Amino acid sequence: VLQNELKNLDLDIDNVRGQGYDNGSNMKGKHQGVQKKLLDINPRAFYSACGCHSLNLTLCDMAKSCGKAKDFFEVIQCIYMTFGKSTKKWQILLDNITGLTLKPLSTTRWESRVDSVKAIRFQMQEIREALLQVAESDDDPLSSSEAKSLADNELGSFEFLVAILIWYELLSAVNLVSKQLQAKDMIIDTAIANVRELISFFKEHREMDFSKALQVATEIALEMEIDPIFCTKRKIKRKRQFGESPDDASSSSQSAEDSFRRDYFIPVVDQAIVSLSRRFEQYEEFQNNFGFLFTSDKLRSLDDRKLLSSCVNLEAKLKSGEHSDIDGRELYVELKFIQDHIDRSMGPLDILNYLKQHGSFPNAIIAFGVLLTIPVTVASAERSFSKLKLLKSYLRCTMTQERLNGLATIALANDILEMIKYEDIIEDFISKNTKRMMLFSRT
Repeated sequence: VLQNELKNLDLDIDNVRGQGYDNGSNMKGKHQGVQKKLLDINPRAFYSACGCHSLNLTLCDMAKSCGKAKDFFEVIQCIYMTFGKSTKKWQILLDNITGLTLKPLSTTRWESRVDSVKAIRFQMQEIREALLQVAESDDDPLSSSEAKSLADNELGSFEFLVAILIWYELLSAVNLVSKQLQAKDMIIDTAIANVRELISFFKEHREMDFSKALQVATEIALEMEIDPIFCTKRKIKRKRQFGESPDDASSSSQSAEDSFRRDYFIPVVDQAIVSLSRRFEQYEEFQNNFGFLFTSDKLRSLDDRKLLSSCVNLEAKLKSGEHSDIDGRELYVELKFIQDHIDRSMGPLDILNYLKQHGSFPNAIIAFGVLLTIPVTVASAERSFSKLKLLKSYLRCTMTQERLNGLATIALANDILEMIKYEDIIEDFISKNTKRMMLFSRT
């Protein structure tokens, strides 16, 4: 299908230098995926998994890392559903809160769950009071019992307070990077830097931020008149086996706080680090192939031997059969000129514009062009599906394809539309027909 569509658009598949899809196995599969089949035809079509989808799946892995993490998001959804069942209960909620409103959990966009957690994180006292009011006013025993249980056993639990603080920090960090990756001017070198910073954040968070979360949770617990202690489970005694020491037989010496950190906090953060490293491992290959072109500072830091080796390696990567997009040694000569004449810090896009202005750098222009072609996310392309759902409504089900395409273009390019002067379009429309000129021309 892809090959036929490219032929219909009069595009040569051998000219493809970048391909990006979501993380579905039918698209990213190493053996039977679309990216592998396209690489078999054109080995220079560098594949990059969508960064936003990878972050989304990372959060899914984190939420499945332990049983308590799964239960946490179930509680968040139950709190929303308790108030969302009727307008009366929702009004009780609105009467108690003054800022953020509760939001349901998204089943697909996990990074957006920060909005659901944020509303509870900063309004726990108010939401707890609303739940107690629902429990008192609801005539249904089951609903009243559920609201009472959420207020006392969840929002009234110190363990839940610590958990919501931890998840808010983690979700906020991932959501920030996700928004950055969706920028229209995002390029692969900036994306690599953002992902590395996120991994570093999780590593630092693992070592230091648990104590900070405990401190903040203690302050909130005292304000809500909750005991700032973890619930201690009943110790289970078991028979000690032959050859087993007393320390091996039980872990009774470990406190409830240490148990929470070991069984909940550490697995979630470790899963984040592992998932990010695995899902963005493709970026390391781009770093090895194109890293010397990321910035002018990186380019100037290379000696002649490393620069020549990098140019020859890039020539091999951009080679298909006997033909290569660039000549490695000629690229080396051109980049040596750039090293001597660019004395300020510049990114790949600025360097490419500089080369185009001066000309006579064919290999360098191609190399930087390929680097900037590699996709970071497919979020922009998928926005068309979201707009299509809004445009192709029940009342517009009979519109023609031409009108649908026009409305979709207007919706997607709204920022350009705002800069257009409608008067000029109207005047142009009138000037193309004599009858229109007679009827609408200004006197």
